[in-house]
Amino acid sequence: MTHAREVTCRPLWKRSLWFFVGLGVAGTALAGVCLAYRGRLVDVWLGIGLLSALGGVAALHQATARTDADARGVHWRTWWRRRSVPWQDVADLRVRLRHSNNSRVQNTRRVVLVLRDGHKRPLPLPRSWSSEDPDFDATLDALRALHRRYGAPESSHLPVVSYRTAGAGRAGALSVCALLLAGAGVAAWFVPGAASDQQAWKSARPCAAGTPAAERRACLTTLPAVIARTEDNGAKRGGRLYFTGGRPLERIAVTQEAAQEFRPGDRVELTVWRGEVRQVAGERFVWREHFSGPGEPAVVAAVLALAAGYPGALVVLRLRARRLPDDDVLPSALPFVGALVGTALWLLPLCYLHPTSLLGSPGAITWAAAGSTATLGLLAWAWRATRIRTPEGTDAAQTADGPDGEGQEVFVAARFLEDTDYNPHGFGTHIVLGDGPPAVTPHPGPGRFAAKRIPVERLTVKEVRRARGSDGDTVPRSWHIAELDDAGRPVRLAADPADLTRVLREFGAR
Repeated sequence: MTHAREVTCRPLWKRSLWFFVGLGVAGTALAGVCLAYRGRLVDVWLGIGLLSALGGVAALHQATARTDADARGVHWRTWWRRRSVPWQDVADLRVRLRHSNNSRVQNTRRVVLVLRDGHKRPLPLPRSWSSEDPDFDATLDALRALHRRYGAPESSHLPVVSYRTAGAGRAGALSVCALLLAGAGVAAWFVPGAASDQQAWKSARPCAAGTPAAERRACLTTLPAVIARTEDNGAKRGGRLYFTGGRPLERIAVTQEAAQEFRPGDRVELTVWRGEVRQVAGERFVWREHFSGPGEPAVVAAVLALAAGYPGALVVLRLRARRLPDDDVLPSALPFVGALVGTALWLLPLCYLHPTSLLGSPGAITWAAAGSTATLGLLAWAWRATRIRTPEGTDAAQTADGPDGEGQEVFVAARFLEDTDYNPHGFGTHIVLGDGPPAVTPHPGPGRFAAKRIPVERLTVKEVRRARGSDGDTVPRSWHIAELDDAGRPVRLAADPADLTRVLREFGAR
């Protein structure tokens, strides 16, 4: 409930939340009882009890959450913490936007307090699970009004921070990067062992008649067997061979092809090395167990290292944009993805063919040198493509000489972000310039079908800026925004920087 002098936020569906808290308590009791018993059925109930307990803790956190704001400041609490911050210590209010993969939930919005010492404190309430929530917007407006009345806001602008903006944080990307690099290190650790095992398999010889049993693991032992039956479980699960009398072993897992080629009654020879059957040889077909060489773990290590490059690129982009406002939209990291893909084209074959002999082959050295040069070029291109482009001043756009493309129509990808009489329901995707007055069209041409004339005589350019989180995800990262005044009403026009300058120049020439 929102009042003129104070704000109070309580959770919705409070009774339902307490019901789930009760289920969590029952689940905790059930888990405690199950810990005293054993058995498969008891394990199932134990899992159900633990899940209910976790759900109960989450429901308790939501049910006990509350936020209050008055002349003294902002006060919030949960079941395990109470906090209070005076308005004088609050530098700004912002909205944290989190996107959801659920089609029914577009995004989640919550309010974050930015303190004057730089720390950020997210409030448990209010929260919204929709991009259009009047109650959330009204509560946010009331909080900002209290802040303006009893505090000293650093800006009148409301920042909206999302995963696309500079203030999204680097901890998550750094954690993912570190985990992927750790996985790459573990995979690389297996390369020498796999190379040693492969060399030992290739050099293994049949065991002599007098070889002691303790030394037979290093040589090849051949045992006769008769197939009793086969089992084909499909391409993914492979198949099995069963042997008559369970001798020398009951069964062995093979590929689907081997399960289809062997027949019941076939006499085969089993080759045993290091205590495992490595080969089954019959008259019509020979099955050999796939032996992982050093190239496979080397490729896995390279793939994980390249995958770590993407979160690393996100960290680099945010470090480059550390001087930007937190709600400025950053350039896309896709150019770095292109550089990583280009690196994979030469690095993965090299790792597979030369996992342990990179410096021992002149061809491999040349290959690595040429590929590294190409990667450096791609990284330099990605660095340039993701540079922060500063908007041009509005004066140059307004005072330039004449419109471009006089006498011919030019369709520019640009759109107004507000619904207006010349852009009803946001239908416009392009602006047509040149032969005739500027107009909004829902298509890239040719022709002015369904075009609506832009009343440029009413428009005044106030500011040209970079895209912000509050402009929405439909605005491409590389576009800029022109803040316009349409006879007293603020209107935003989004376009590529070069196209936006061209459009504003046309507006100023009319």
